[in-house]
Amino acid sequence: MGTITMQWLDSAAGDFATRLARLGARRDELDRELEQTVAAIVADVAQRGDAAVLEYTARFDRLQADSVAALEVPAERLAAALAGIDPARREALEFAAERVRGYHQHQLQQSWQYRDASGNLLGQKITPLQRAGIYVPGGKASYPSSVLMNALPAKVAGVSEIVMVVPAPAGELSELVLAAARIAGVDRVFTIGGAQAIAALAHGTATIPAVDKITGPGNIYVATAKRQVFGRVGIDMVAGPSEILIICDGSTDPDWVAMDLFSQAEHDEEAQALLLCPDPAYLDRVQDSIERLLPTMERGAIIRACLESRGAFIRTADLAEAVAISNQLAPEHLELSVADPQALLPLVTNAGAIFMGAYTSEALGDYCAGPNHVLPTARSARFSSPLGVYDFQKRSSLIMCSELGVQELGRAASVLARGEELTAHARSAEMRLDKPEP
Repeated sequence: MGTITMQWLDSAAGDFATRLARLGARRDELDRELEQTVAAIVADVAQRGDAAVLEYTARFDRLQADSVAALEVPAERLAAALAGIDPARREALEFAAERVRGYHQHQLQQSWQYRDASGNLLGQKITPLQRAGIYVPGGKASYPSSVLMNALPAKVAGVSEIVMVVPAPAGELSELVLAAARIAGVDRVFTIGGAQAIAALAHGTATIPAVDKITGPGNIYVATAKRQVFGRVGIDMVAGPSEILIICDGSTDPDWVAMDLFSQAEHDEEAQALLLCPDPAYLDRVQDSIERLLPTMERGAIIRACLESRGAFIRTADLAEAVAISNQLAPEHLELSVADPQALLPLVTNAGAIFMGAYTSEALGDYCAGPNHVLPTARSARFSSPLGVYDFQKRSSLIMCSELGVQELGRAASVLARGEELTAHARSAEMRLDKPEP
C-alpha cells in the first residue's frame, strides 16, 4: 500500500507553534445549506408531528409504516433479542453494564442543607430529569456500547423514563443494540433516526413523548439538529470526530502504540491521532510498526487517510513539555503510556479521559472499563466533561430565612437593590424588617 506520509513536528523548530495551531484547528464554518435543511425538518416535525416523522422515515430510511406506533419496538422484542444473541456477547454486554453502572454510582449527588449563624437554612435539592432521550446509530453500524454509556448514567440518576431512537434503514436493526437496551433498562425504543428523530424527541408528537434532554452520537444531521433544538431541551454536546493523543517515554511496545493510534483513526478520515515523545528513535519504531500493521487492518483505507491528513508525530524536549502541548490541544482521549503516569497526572489540565500506563488502551474505556465514553471533542475538554450522572440531575437552590436572619439579609438586600434602582426589590425586602427603612 506504500509508505504512510505522516506529519513530523519538533517542538524545538521555529515554526512549531504555527504548525501545532494548524494541526489543532477544526473547520468551524457552518454548512448553511445543511443548516437550512435540518431547520426545515425540525420545524416540520414540530408542526405536523407523527405525519412528518413517517414521511422522513420513509424517505431517508426506506422504512414504511402506517403509524409511528408501528415503529415502536415492543418490550418483548427487546427481551427476545437479549435471549437470542450469542452467549459470549451477552456475557460481555452484561459485564460491561455492571462496570459502567458501578462507576457511575460513585457520581450520584445527594441533596444537602445547612444553617448559618443566624438560623437561615441554605442548601441544594438534587432532582433527576423526568424523561431522557438517547440517540443510537443504527443499520449496519452497531454500537451497543453507546446504549450502555447513555442509558445507564440516566438510570443511576433516577430518570423516570428513557426513550431511545435508533434508525433501521430498510428495516435493518442490530440485535446487539436491542439487547443492550434491555440490559440498560431503556423504557421505550423507536426505529427512527436523523434530524427527524431529534426533532420528535425535542418537540414531542402524538406518539413520541417530548424529553428533557437528548444525548448520544450521530451523523452531521443529528449533530446539527441537536444544536438547533438546544434551549428547548438540554443536550450532552455537539461532538466532532474522535481524537487520541498518546504521550510515550519509549518504554511501551511500539506495536501497542500503533494499534492504539489505529483504534481512533479507523472511526473516520477526520479523526485525529497524535503521538508525542522526547525520543526520535522511538517515533521511528512506531512508524515502522504502523507500516507493518496497517495492511492487516480491515479499515486500512480509512486509517491511512486519517493518519496522513490528521495524524502526526511530535518530538518534545521532555515529558513535561509533551503534557503542556497536550493541554493546549485538550484531546478527547489522552494516553499516558509511560512508566510512571501518576507523576505526570498533576500536570494534566485538559483531557476528556486519561488512560494511564502501557497496559491501558483507550479501547478499554470505549467498552467496559467503567467511565463514560461520551467525551468532549474539538478542544472542548478545556471547559467540558464526560457524560455522567450529573448530566441527568438538576440542582435547585434552597433558601429559608429565619425571623432573625431576615433582618440582616433584608437590610443588605435593600441597600444593594436601591443601588441598582430596583425599588420593588428593595421594598419587598424592607417589608419584612422589624424596623422598616424610611
